[in-house]
Amino acid sequence: MVSVRLPDGSQRQFDNPVTVAQVAANIGTGLAKAALAGRVDGKLVDTSYLIDKDAELSIITDKDADGLEVIRHSTAHLLAYAVKELFPEAQVTIGPVIDNGFYYDFSYKRPFTPEDLQAIEKKMAELAKKDEPVTRKVLPRDEAVAYFKSIGEDYKAEIIASIPQNEDVSLYTEGSFTDLCRGPHVPSTGKLKVFKLMKLAGAYWRGDSNNEMLQRVYGTAWAKKEDQEAYLHMLEEAEKRDHRKLGRALDLFHFQDEAPGLIFWHPKGWTIWQQVEQYMRRVYQDNGYQEVKAPQILDRSLWEKTGHWENYRENMFTTESENRAYALKPMNCPGHIQIFNSGLHSYRDLPLRYGEFGQCHRNEPSGALHGMMRVRGFTQDDGHIFCTEDQIQEEVAAFNRVVREVYDCFGFKEVAVKLALRPEKRIGAEEVWDKAENALREAIRASGSEWEELPGEGAFYGPKIEYHLKDSIGRSWQCGTMQVDFSMPARLGAEYVTEDNNRKVPVMLHRAIVGSLERFIAILIENHAGAMPLWLAPTQVVILNISDAQADYVQNVAQTLKKQGFRVETDLRNEKITYKIRQHSIQKPPYILVVGDKERDANTVAVRARGNVDLGVMSIDTLVERLKDEVAAKA
Repeated sequence: MVSVRLPDGSQRQFDNPVTVAQVAANIGTGLAKAALAGRVDGKLVDTSYLIDKDAELSIITDKDADGLEVIRHSTAHLLAYAVKELFPEAQVTIGPVIDNGFYYDFSYKRPFTPEDLQAIEKKMAELAKKDEPVTRKVLPRDEAVAYFKSIGEDYKAEIIASIPQNEDVSLYTEGSFTDLCRGPHVPSTGKLKVFKLMKLAGAYWRGDSNNEMLQRVYGTAWAKKEDQEAYLHMLEEAEKRDHRKLGRALDLFHFQDEAPGLIFWHPKGWTIWQQVEQYMRRVYQDNGYQEVKAPQILDRSLWEKTGHWENYRENMFTTESENRAYALKPMNCPGHIQIFNSGLHSYRDLPLRYGEFGQCHRNEPSGALHGMMRVRGFTQDDGHIFCTEDQIQEEVAAFNRVVREVYDCFGFKEVAVKLALRPEKRIGAEEVWDKAENALREAIRASGSEWEELPGEGAFYGPKIEYHLKDSIGRSWQCGTMQVDFSMPARLGAEYVTEDNNRKVPVMLHRAIVGSLERFIAILIENHAGAMPLWLAPTQVVILNISDAQADYVQNVAQTLKKQGFRVETDLRNEKITYKIRQHSIQKPPYILVVGDKERDANTVAVRARGNVDLGVMSIDTLVERLKDEVAAKA
């Protein structure tokens, strides 16, 4: 007798071992048709998996996140199947699931073309329509190596040969195609109905530039056609909003080969930077932070004490002077501990909050650089709180409140909270990590937030809360962090005097709200498609004259607005007003003011809001009040 417990708490009894598919059929025909996989005692398995003892079972359909993962994994194999049908000499290598899709790497004698991509996608649709069963079998490692060598798949044989000799491997077959895979997979190719091949790229075998350059085919797959259409629409929008393109078009910044991963800020772009920095500086001041500034370059011995030299060396820029080794700081925390250590602190001084707009450098691989999203030089709105263990929860809760207020001001209403836990490469004892992780859990719980846990994704010195923002086209961006650190202050000798006149190491909370200002500004540009809200716009108002007769009045209006703190441009060129409006609209200023004889004589302006919205004629005083209210509201 086998007892199967379902998610609703009910149980099904079977006289003999039973497959996941049979349990689904026992529940109902509709579920049997929808079943893609199962989760047995927490393990994701095929529908053909045999349950031979009492177990807990969830049937996975395309409504589940796991179901979408299975669809994408299976579609990657369908891609490889189609390539082998069309190009029998091609060798298959690996094909994992990635965000929103999958890829598969192939070795072939010539580069694939866009026309090949179309043919492969068409063949995939034909194979899916056949609804061929996907079956699994297990072989001893050496037998599997021999099999793939016999069919000319040398890469697969190499992958399997790296598996320990005493382990078995699983193979999946659909039609004439057999591939190495852990699974699970959909029960038949007919379950794969919504997919699209996206692009071609190159990739070295095993990521080593000494190896062969393979051809990588990227694709996306979804449970429903409308989901794929929404995703493709989002990609189109993302292309239009690419901050690198908008940076050039709006004259905000540029990059050049002489400074890879570093930014040349133009006046308009630097104006946006200043608005973000000045706003964040007020947030510091309003929440009890003292602003500090630590050196850019610190001696190697300090980085050895912190653990960076051992755990982060490959990401650091180093230099030498007078036979001493130094590193440009990749983060600000060690410098803040030195400031803390420069004086004697009592428990009465805690919590002590330091903030810095600290410029950091990290030696990112050139292939990983991506506009302002991934750079080698960046500035963080960095803060460190020195506190007692009893103060952790209160400080994290206060930070959680502030971070949400800031994101709301910048226009981000949806914020997800995630807790990144201990990574494999870390410093500190396990009991210290237990204490740190539990402290953050309790603090999030006390703030009333829901959260998702991310095993293995914490910093090497401590776990961290991550804040993920959803932008206007549905993308998620990780920006803010709050990390609890029991290790680094002790390594650098930080102490405070306790109430009973003893010495104790403080807890250090690392926190950032926008994170890298460069990256955050890129996110803002893409979120707003370059049309920044009034308080952030580099040029807030452009004033245009219809003829030379209004030139002096235009200058007077501009001076009046500038004295009120607004960023104003004028255009007094002898051009048609429609041409000037059209040309300036491309630069996306929030307001364009048009002045003719009528407006000059009445001491007014004709106001156009962004998007060619005619707001009519206003007095200068009315306009100033409107602009002030909009800036104050950060609308």
